[in-house]
Amino acid sequence: MQGRIRNDAARTIMVCVDTYEENILNGRLYHYGQEDEGHKFHSLMQLLMKTEELLDASNFPQAFTRVRSFGPIGETHAAISTEERSRGKLATFVIKVLFRQHTSWQGSVTWLETQSEQPFRSVLELAMLMNSALVPAV
Repeated sequence: MQGRIRNDAARTIMVCVDTYEENILNGRLYHYGQEDEGHKFHSLMQLLMKTEELLDASNFPQAFTRVRSFGPIGETHAAISTEERSRGKLATFVIKVLFRQHTSWQGSVTWLETQSEQPFRSVLELAMLMNSALVPAV
């Protein structure tokens, strides 16, 4: 069972971080289910919303609860060329979302530059792990 979860490309997102200034992420996002198309993001919120949209579109992993909102959300993203896709200028993360329970995500994140992997139990924990990789310890 565990091998089946780990090998499922629909659960996997690659995040290429190009800049991180004043705690604002900028970069590109790739869903392994859509190898030729990437999406630019200019904040953590854009990264999270686009990832959620991609997971909803593939319906995998299925959301445990239905997302509530005050109104419709929509935005367009430009495709990224294959040459730009390899790695982020600052860091590259591979996020595997195993479950979407309690209106959050659970899974693991791998920081490719150091080949270190950490599990996360919520989107907040994922954001804190990424921040710890991007901000040098003082």
